[in-house]
Amino acid sequence: MSNDRYERGMTVRKAVLGTEHVVRAEASKTGFDTDFQQFITESVWGDVWSRPGLELKTRQMITMGILAALGRHEELGAHIRATRHTGVTRDEVKELFLHVAVYAGAPAANSAFSLAKRVYQEMDNQSK
Repeated sequence: MSNDRYERGMTVRKAVLGTEHVVRAEASKTGFDTDFQQFITESVWGDVWSRPGLELKTRQMITMGILAALGRHEELGAHIRATRHTGVTRDEVKELFLHVAVYAGAPAANSAFSLAKRVYQEMDNQSK
């Protein structure tokens, strides 16, 4: 099924998460989650992430702060990896997680820092 929202969503999703990530996610869809994947592609990526008013980099930083505060580590890890596509620097991530410590608590920030260290190590090892 193709529509403008879906196509716009796929374009933004690939720009943020990377084409390889999106291709893997699409390949792993089943009948169980196909409707959900279409919903998030259209609504999250096609409607919200593609709105004017905020750059993708800013939206990603907001998203990372919320994910860290909520302890959604799987999604947070994907967004940390995606910083290579949006230009969010490691120093900006560090500052973001310090901000999380103030507003969401030190345990949330501690977990986010720990996850980021692991993800950055993986990314560094892959680029060697």
